[in-house]
Amino acid sequence: MYLEELRTLLARHARPDWTTAVDGVLISKVDRPDPPAPSMSGTLLAVIAQGAKRLALGERVFEYGPGQYLVASVDLPVTGQFTQADPKQPALGFGLVLEPSAVAELLLEAGPADAPRSSGGAPSGIAVSDAPAALLDAVVRLLRLLDEPRDRAVLAPLVKREILWRLITGEQGATVRQLGLADSSLSHISRAVRWIREHYAQPFRVEDVARQSGMGVSAFYRNFQAVTAMSPIQFQKQIRLQEARLLLATHPADVTGVGHRVGYDNPSQFSREYRRQFGAPPSQDAARLRQAVRAPAGLLP
Repeated sequence: MYLEELRTLLARHARPDWTTAVDGVLISKVDRPDPPAPSMSGTLLAVIAQGAKRLALGERVFEYGPGQYLVASVDLPVTGQFTQADPKQPALGFGLVLEPSAVAELLLEAGPADAPRSSGGAPSGIAVSDAPAALLDAVVRLLRLLDEPRDRAVLAPLVKREILWRLITGEQGATVRQLGLADSSLSHISRAVRWIREHYAQPFRVEDVARQSGMGVSAFYRNFQAVTAMSPIQFQKQIRLQEARLLLATHPADVTGVGHRVGYDNPSQFSREYRRQFGAPPSQDAARLRQAVRAPAGLLP
């Protein structure tokens, strides 16, 4: 029942840039399958109404389709691919950006008795579940407000809070709850992720990043792997290669310079790891990128 109306609303309000009149709400409409493409996940909820997508995080693969949702609690390097989409039945998806401050506010208002406690250890940074009826109902009501501009400013924030609450108390609540806890394992790992992303071209010692994150080395390494499905060094390599690909789209003739800018002193190593990641050497992939029309990146189908 909810999926049918959800598909109708998404198809009617989809824009090329995925934006909507409600801040933080995204709508995607894709009419063809595409090859695997790297992107950063962002922190968001993604619900599929039609079509399907496959997402890889390190060695973990997530597949989600109609009536399922995905939550990402850390901005992670992922590789996504639409597996079911065509002009007659395009992939249709709803997205809501998850703000740590909004999650924290709800947790404070609810109190420990109402908000389930998170178990020890950091949950995976990405998780998939079937969407319960209460969550789909709230998503549909939020999208209806796109047709009701008079009510939108007042009611949209309330429905967004309801959606967050359904996530916090739902099957993947541990992943969402830790997004709003300042001293959670996830918050410590998020701090490390941000540092590595900001300093991806620099060599680092895992011990130093663990100390900056406020964790012991063994606990840091274990929790980092749990959240990101990668070691800190593997994570840095993913960020370097994604940044290199972006740079090559605008500087296709300077492969050596791009490799150096993202932290590779050895051009052969850069070319070898780039080809392993993207299936083509840097110069060839750069030419392909310049010819392709790039769609918005992210988790949404």
